Amino acid sequence: MPARPSASRRTVLRGAAVTPVAALGLAACKAPAGGTSADATPTAPVDLGAESEVAKGGAKLYREHNVVVSRTADGALQAYSTICTHAGCPINKLQGTTLVCPCHGSEFDAVSGKVVRSPATEPLKELPVKAVNGRIVAGPGA
Repeated sequence: MPARPSASRRTVLRGAAVTPVAALGLAACKAPAGGTSADATPTAPVDLGAESEVAKGGAKLYREHNVVVSRTADGALQAYSTICTHAGCPINKLQGTTLVCPCHGSEFDAVSGKVVRSPATEPLKELPVKAVNGRIVAGPGA
């Protein structure tokens, strides 16, 4: 059985140099300090506010509940989780009907939940939503 050659000094140094770079790449896709990757789906119905706050063809971001609610041109309500599907960062910016993730710049259509700009590739999670006595309620049982 032939003897196995030992690693050269150059091979060991190359491996030591690559390890921190790989760790940086992994850290780049995590939520920022103070961010969360918590489950965005409300565990119970959540009263988000007056139904009149969301105009036809518009959207409203409810940061404290990680939910965006939009209204189609025909008046139907839709709700989506605002936890980015790329790295779990909470989305905190709504421009018109476009949600913008602060971590890596992914963008989503608040009306359809679809990705409009990568690096995210998966759409936002749709949530149950309905109007009850003029109030918007989202989450299980809604």
